[in-house]
Amino acid sequence: MQGLKRTMGLLCLSVCTLPALTYAQEPPQTIARDGYTLEYTNKSPDFDTAVGRRLIDAFFQVYPQEAARYNKKATKKVGFVIDPGYEGVAATSGDVIVFNPAWFRAHPGDIDVVTHEAMHVVQAYPSDAGPGWITEGIADYVRYKFGVDNAGAKWALPAFKPKQHYTQSYRITARFFVWVEKNKNKDFVKKLDAAMRGKKYTDKIWKKLTGSTLDELWNEYAANPAI
Repeated sequence: MQGLKRTMGLLCLSVCTLPALTYAQEPPQTIARDGYTLEYTNKSPDFDTAVGRRLIDAFFQVYPQEAARYNKKATKKVGFVIDPGYEGVAATSGDVIVFNPAWFRAHPGDIDVVTHEAMHVVQAYPSDAGPGWITEGIADYVRYKFGVDNAGAKWALPAFKPKQHYTQSYRITARFFVWVEKNKNKDFVKKLDAAMRGKKYTDKIWKKLTGSTLDELWNEYAANPAI
């Protein structure tokens, strides 16, 4: 969730000091399943290990599906870092995803943060590939499609409202993409993603893939936004 900033306080009672120091000194875990490897590093002394296991399991469930659908050349090795020094929710750089443990203390069911961030690894877009709202819209679209427990996190695509715009990104854009695939081109997101990764995105791609310009599509969506 690049660019999304939320700050929270951290709390650790004195009774957890000794175990925390011991745990913090443990080396990263290397976990391999079915041809994929996850390097898992926990820098948070009081991070819930049960949540950590769910994050790991979610990765091995969704990342291979995302790679198979969108980018078969996606890296087979990804890093997770649980970092109390990071103040957002989560962020991806290359093949490393950083998570804020405070977010998961407050929202332990939000496991599909993994689904969103892992898609950023799959995307692997070069610099200036295209609009950032497309990048984040695709990642939330993939969370909607591949999420392991969106319901448990009370996460859903929002109802359409007239003040929305496709450039607002994340779930608003994701819902628009769902509508485009339902009504115009069932492989739209896959082809849009490939164009971004290949640095071939232009405004003309909307008409090429759907027969309408971006603004024409949005206006049609706004007039009948059912998905």
